[in-house]
Amino acid sequence: MRRVFLGFLVLALVSAGWVVGGLPSRAQVQALVQGDPGLTAVMRQREEEARRARRPARRVQAWVPISEVSRNLIHAVLAAEDQKFFGHEGVDWDAIKKSVEVDRARGRLVRGGSTITQQLAKNLFLSTRRSIVRKLRELVVAWWLEADLSKKRILELYLNVIEWGDGLYGCEAAARRYYGKPSSALDPEEAAGLAGMIPNPRRINPLVDPRRFSRAQRRVLWLMAHAGYIRGDLAGLGREPPPPEPAAEEEEEPPEPIAVPEPTRAPPTTPSPQPSPPATPATPGVG
Repeated sequence: MRRVFLGFLVLALVSAGWVVGGLPSRAQVQALVQGDPGLTAVMRQREEEARRARRPARRVQAWVPISEVSRNLIHAVLAAEDQKFFGHEGVDWDAIKKSVEVDRARGRLVRGGSTITQQLAKNLFLSTRRSIVRKLRELVVAWWLEADLSKKRILELYLNVIEWGDGLYGCEAAARRYYGKPSSALDPEEAAGLAGMIPNPRRINPLVDPRRFSRAQRRVLWLMAHAGYIRGDLAGLGREPPPPEPAAEEEEEPPEPIAVPEPTRAPPTTPSPQPSPPATPATPGVG
């Protein structure tokens, strides 16, 4: 029994050392309070993938402060990705529990449980490859981010670094590429389109799979209406939400990257009436 106990103890210490060994320094996290990150871990991962595929790596990004991001996009991202963002401390344990239950019931990855803070941790310092070790590191970094940064700063970083297509990073570059306008000018349907792409932007993409993009967009519109950000008739949906989009945040082989031309018109959106929506409720902590 003593040998078994010592074996488990050694294994636990080695595992803990492996997890800790891949973490960024706390100083790197604290530097984000005022400094903007340069090349993120996911950007480096995509560049390495491009090199292995013997194709040019591309990176299009334009940084904007959160004060210049459309409130419609902020609402769409909160409704779709992390409705409890202002109430948790980096991890939504209820969402993780539901994710495990749904995945187990359906026998495949259907639902994601990562908060915006966890997704930011992954993008900045880790990778998109699924593993228990990466998830543990993600939890630690998310805790550090919440301890050192304000919610507003976390959301600002998130909107500026996440992927929105092959080589496309941040909401400003995405808004200009897909809609031909700055992120400050996005209407609710356009914002829902961008938010719907987040789980897998190289596949849920109007240029790769318009039908899947449209389903994801309609789902986000329903979530925005359900949260009170827009009127239900503007979303053009009934009482029941559309089927959930598989939350494949992790790697599946992406389609061949395609060149994204400068837009001549907006990507297809869900037909719906266009009455002027009432004033949307203020989002706590976002100015």
